[in-house]
Formats: sequence, C-alpha cells, structure tokens
Amino acid sequence: MANGVLYIAYDGMLEPLGQSQVLAYLERLASGRPIHLLSFEKPEDWADADARGRVQARMDVAGIHWHPRRYHKRPSAVATSWDIGIGILSGLWLLLRHRLRIVHARSYVAAVMALALKRLTGARFVFDMRGFWADERVDGGLWLREGRMYRVAKWFERRFLQRADHVVSLTYAGVREMEGFDYLHGRLPPFSVIPTCADLSRFVPAATPREGFVLGYVGSAGTWYLFDAAVACFAKLLELRPDARWLIVNRNEHDYIRERLVAGGVSMHAIELRTADHSEVPAQMARMHAGVFFIKPVFSKQASAPTKLAEFLGCGIPCLGNAGVGDMAGILESERVGVALDTFDSASLHQGLESLMALTAEPDIQARCVAAAHRNFSLDEGVAQYRAVYSSLDRA
Repeated sequence: MANGVLYIAYDGMLEPLGQSQVLAYLERLASGRPIHLLSFEKPEDWADADARGRVQARMDVAGIHWHPRRYHKRPSAVATSWDIGIGILSGLWLLLRHRLRIVHARSYVAAVMALALKRLTGARFVFDMRGFWADERVDGGLWLREGRMYRVAKWFERRFLQRADHVVSLTYAGVREMEGFDYLHGRLPPFSVIPTCADLSRFVPAATPREGFVLGYVGSAGTWYLFDAAVACFAKLLELRPDARWLIVNRNEHDYIRERLVAGGVSMHAIELRTADHSEVPAQMARMHAGVFFIKPVFSKQASAPTKLAEFLGCGIPCLGNAGVGDMAGILESERVGVALDTFDSASLHQGLESLMALTAEPDIQARCVAAAHRNFSLDEGVAQYRAVYSSLDRA
C-alpha cells in the first residue's frame, strides 16, 4: 500500500507560486496516495474569502487534506522560529494521527520542520531544495555572508543533505555543484532533477495572430532580477522596432518598475503595466511575441529554474535570457528557442535582440517552443518523477 505523504510548504496556497508550484502537482499526486498539505498563509491573502473558497474547492476535488497555518513575518527570526515550532507540532500530530510515513519539505524552512519530524517519528524525508536558499539570501543582498543567519542556514543545509532520504534539485548544474561538497564525498544521497514545471494544458499558444511586436515581462522585478538590464533591452528594441510595446505583468512592484523605466529613459506610452492573478497569466502571455528576463548570474542561481521560462515556452514564445542561471542557457540555445546573453552591454543587447527577432520570424518557432516546453518542463513528467521518488521510499 502506498504510504501517505505530509507535504510542508512555507509558501501560501493562496499565492500564485503556491498554486502553480505546489497545488498543481499535489492535485495529480493525490490520486495515488493520501496527501496532507501543511502550508503557511499570509493574513492579507487569507482575508480574501472568495480566493480561499476557490482554493479549498480545488483541494476538495483532488482529495487533498489541507492544513493551513498563519504565516508570521516580523520580527523576522522570531516569527520564522515561531512558525517552525507550529509546523513541527502540527506535523507531528498529522504524522501520528494519519500514520503518514513520508515528509516532503519544499525548501529550507519547511526542511527544518521535516528534519525534526524525521528524528521524532522515523518518517522518510524528501528534501525538495528549490535552490541554494542561504546563498540566494546573500547574493540577493538580504544577508551578509559573514552573518549569523547565513552560518545557521548553511549548518542546516549540511544536515538536510546528509540526512535526507531523497534530494530533489531543480537543475543538473545544481547537482554538479553539490557533488563537489566535501561532506558529501562518498555519501551522496539519492538525487532527482525535477525542474520547475508548468501546466502546459493552460500555457498554450495564442489562437489568433498578434499584431505589431510585443515584448513580454512576467513576474518579480527586484532582488535577483536585473530589471535595469531589461529596461535597457527594451530601449534598444525601440531603436530596432519603434512600434514595439512592452507588456509587463507584475503583482506588486509597480512603483519600482515605473521608477526604473523613467531612470532608463523609456516612455510610459510604449508600456502596458498590469496586474494579473495566476489564472490570468496564460492569456497575457498569449499577447506577447517574445519574453525577456535577466537574473543575476551568481553561484546560488546554478540551482534555479525560473518558472516563467517553462510558461513562456509553453505559450510558444521564445525568450531572451542570460547565462549563469541553472540549465537555462543550455535549453534556450540547444533547443533554438531563445538567446542567452553573457553580458548586458549595448552591443550584446543589440545582437541578442536581432537574434531574438530572427527567431520570432521563423515559421516553426511556436511549435519548437512548445515541443521544448514538453520535453523539459511538462507538469505530467514532473508528477511522474515525484511518484517515482515516493515509490522508492515505499520500498526502502
């Protein structure tokens, strides 16, 4: 009999990320074994009763047992410690009450809870790392590399990797980095590479031809994203295509985006800046001819797989990205579905945009992008890989 799973996410299921990167998987996985989901919801999201009702209805249809807890933000370390304590107590009760034998932790904070639950109950521990989180905090300017928070997080990372029964990485580049860790020599845990996937039944090409040339940007603009380089890219595009427009879909950084556009000398007349919830994103992407996003090419991003790449390709849209971010450059160039820049100087942007526009003019580009999305980012394939991970732990 398949063992039940306690899935712990320190993300909210009322957020777009939770719905695309947790709920979409669990809806399929729940058909094969009991799934209990412990999530942490932000108060402002929880206050939206309609959204809460929609998510609960999805859980009910799929047969997922949802156990939402309140997310606390401040003071940061104390609030997170409190949430971890709540998560351990809640998880312990769920494991014992429902005789669950697998704890699946999404990222590091959830893994602290899962590690404690493994010690307390002997449950199998899946560390779904989602990237080098501690290094991301440093690379994003949120922590100091010499600081206590970083040292504590790296201490936990070492325990997660040494004691996990299975580790899931988003990229092969991330696995190659971990194979070089001294403390894993000769004791590497079982690994699976499952990239950030997209629901390719929802992210599909536009049914009608699009006019003009619309460059697209979807998601966050701050922290690890090089938004100023994206602004410079669009300014360069206007030199090549004066009729081009930039459709920016972003949830809550509109003031920052306007500020950077002004600083970059881009007129708002060529910009459409809008908010969209996750269910509306495919329709917005379908209006675009090409996507652009640049991510800081730092060490931590070797283990990252941007969700938007899978979603753009699913919509048949080639992308302009950059090297040094997980497996992204290899996919863009080997599949011929985009361009990866090494630098962001004027000449590189010019050449990259010309190559990108040449790609958009190829008659089979849409079909090639969709095929690449299915080969690399299919949600069905990701779910099949997670099923295989759980089955391996059933037999262990």
